[in-house]
Amino acid sequence: MKVYNSLSGKKEEFIPQSEQVSMYVCGITPYDNAHIGHAMSYIIFDVIRRYMSFRGYNLKYVQNVTDIDDKIINRAKSLGISTRDLADKYTAGFFEDMKVLNIRPADIYPRATDEIPKIIEVIQGLMDEDYAYESAGSVYFRVREVFDYGKLSNRNLESMMTGVRIETEQGKEHPMDFTLWKASKPGEPSWHSPWGEGRPGWHIECSAMSLKYLGNTIDIHGGGQDLIFPHHENEIAQSESVTGIKPFVKYWLHNGLLQLGEEKMSKSLGNLITIKEALTKYSVDAIRIFVLSSHYRSPLKYSEEALEAAEGGAERLQRVIAREDYTKGDKGSLDTEPFRRRLIETMDDDFNTPQALGVLFDLARMINQAADSGTGFSEAQTILAELSNNIFGLKLEAFEPASRASSDMKENVNRLIEERSKMRKAKQWQKADEIRAKLAEMGVFLEDTAAGTKVLWKRKA
Repeated sequence: MKVYNSLSGKKEEFIPQSEQVSMYVCGITPYDNAHIGHAMSYIIFDVIRRYMSFRGYNLKYVQNVTDIDDKIINRAKSLGISTRDLADKYTAGFFEDMKVLNIRPADIYPRATDEIPKIIEVIQGLMDEDYAYESAGSVYFRVREVFDYGKLSNRNLESMMTGVRIETEQGKEHPMDFTLWKASKPGEPSWHSPWGEGRPGWHIECSAMSLKYLGNTIDIHGGGQDLIFPHHENEIAQSESVTGIKPFVKYWLHNGLLQLGEEKMSKSLGNLITIKEALTKYSVDAIRIFVLSSHYRSPLKYSEEALEAAEGGAERLQRVIAREDYTKGDKGSLDTEPFRRRLIETMDDDFNTPQALGVLFDLARMINQAADSGTGFSEAQTILAELSNNIFGLKLEAFEPASRASSDMKENVNRLIEERSKMRKAKQWQKADEIRAKLAEMGVFLEDTAAGTKVLWKRKA
């Protein structure tokens, strides 16, 4: 297996450091509903995790919750509630969204506010080694003490400062020194520390939680490309400085960003579509296929056309798995092993999900061809369903039998099917397709076979 390491800028053979693969992915800051950009990132790392488990790796997966932050404080103030209540509300909503999206939960979800003792311990360790200093109740990290600072983003201090607005803070030794501990302000949550009342900075939270739950060196650290600088750059600097061990992370994996128009989708820009909103229009499988149809390192543009195409792809796979016209002849069964090998080859190449999805659809096409020619295919259906779910997290829900539908619904469907049959006999294909599309909107799908038209009723969630 080869993965693209953002630190080296190239694909590298994946060699874990022990029998258990350690994986840390930056989590949410819960001050609003999670949006479809969050769904993209966590679907990607869910599939990476699923595939590695499929390949036999034993993973320990940690995803943090940044539940204290300026945005949380400001939003809580505007709503007149505590920061804890705000964070609890949106963390619970995030977990609900992840469950609906069929994203497997992390092994551990540490919350920053529960990890203050470890955070203080790490900050004190940095001060003891002279990598950090206290000023007016705040603590800052000395970036000039780290000779390779900027190695992840391939930037030096001069280029980092060029064209970037740097907030000047009284007491900082260098403009690029970043905050480890913020002195408390009136009305803000704070914790006691050796430097007075205050709260942790953003970057130190992830270092402390990663060090506590995964150790001094981890195999994989994931997140969006927008986190490379300054967040992940600062994580490296403070983690390697406090432990004296390199590398802090062996493989850095960064996903591309979801764009709405020409800009990335984000809460701060206000150009977002929440996960809950997207799920009122599209199925879970459609959202997952939409995300996985693009390579994880590439940017992805949100469009209703692309999601509708993904919905159609999900329905094609659903219909193949729902076929029941098994042959009882002696023409043998399908050989699925070449498909499995191709899928592994593509996913082993830096998790190439677009090509891997193509393998699934090729297998589905072969199953349809086999069914139409009288070859046995039920075992291949099972394999298609298992690969779709175990690796890609696709549910591919079964279809309900007509017996579950109301009598009025069945009567209306039968009338439309009969009308479509007449259109087909009259070779009025456009009208026949319009009726088929109308039925699909009702959750009824038609499978035209040599034996006639098969009606599939989609199970409602």
